[in-house]
Amino acid sequence: MPFTADELQNINNATLETYIDKGTVWKQNVANKPMLQAFNDNAGSFTGGKEYVSFAVKAGQGGGALVGYSGDDQVAYYNPTGIKRARFPWREHHIGMVVTHTELKEDGITVNESKVDQSTSDQDGREEQALANLLDEKNDTLGEDYALSLDTLVHGDGTTDAKALAGIKSIILDNPAAGTTGNIGRVANTWWQNRAATSAYSAVQNAITSATTNGGALIEFLQKEWLQLSKFKSGSTKWQLFAGSDFIAAYRKEMRANGYYTMNGLKGTVDGSQGNLQWMGLDVVWDPTLDNLSLSKRMYVIDVGKAGVRLLYMNGERMHKHAPARPYDRYTMYNGITTTAVMIAKQLNTSAVYDIA
Repeated sequence: MPFTADELQNINNATLETYIDKGTVWKQNVANKPMLQAFNDNAGSFTGGKEYVSFAVKAGQGGGALVGYSGDDQVAYYNPTGIKRARFPWREHHIGMVVTHTELKEDGITVNESKVDQSTSDQDGREEQALANLLDEKNDTLGEDYALSLDTLVHGDGTTDAKALAGIKSIILDNPAAGTTGNIGRVANTWWQNRAATSAYSAVQNAITSATTNGGALIEFLQKEWLQLSKFKSGSTKWQLFAGSDFIAAYRKEMRANGYYTMNGLKGTVDGSQGNLQWMGLDVVWDPTLDNLSLSKRMYVIDVGKAGVRLLYMNGERMHKHAPARPYDRYTMYNGITTTAVMIAKQLNTSAVYDIA
């Protein structure tokens, strides 16, 4: 099969005879992925053998109460109940690339074969004409495509691909008083609900209409909401905050209007900017992916601690690399990555989603 125009252009772009910054291909559209980074930094593991990751959760009370008595008054006993089993199905994921031997020859790279194994070596004099190692660049691009697609899944609700990971939108719900999470109904088990302020939850708490007057509507809401979020925190609670650009802009506007300036802004160097945005001492991190998903007016407060919302990888199956043998009638090389993972939650009422109107 002849090369397509795109394949030829890729070869030419990587092997220009006249070039600058030899060996470097400058990336133009690789955005930061802070939420994915946070989940990976706090990721756990699980052992295969069952199709679900399962654990016990319960309300903190079983319905009993102290009652007064005197003398030989008859008293009652009760049997505490309420333990439920949460379960989340793990999912397998694949991404793979193929490169032809001819493409590599065009870049001065020879493929050496020994039965099913393939390796590469640079041809003599290659450095005189090659811009970058085409195979390295292809693998680098494969890695970014892996990270970008996993980041998208982490932000999602699992509806775009039923066989792939269901992300935070399947756990931290816009309407936390509806549906099920981990096979446990949220209506009957109010303790199994995240905090929220969204249009989907308008009957209880609508999206916040930000305003600079009276101390700032968004600031006032968040101040009160902190009490509710911290009500059930434990020693393992670990919050991280991710917001879209419009949410951050609204918060900054209210802070400026209510006199929240740094000392450098009040005297010394004249600088109209503000420092890093925080809420209760926690950094409010801009998540570009929220903007890309049309959620620029949103902030997630996620408990990424061991009892909160976590990303788990199956033992030995995180970024499992594969190099399948080439077909006997195709001079090609294959590289693949598989990952088996699941997103779980052991506690929901320490996490939240907030929107501004």
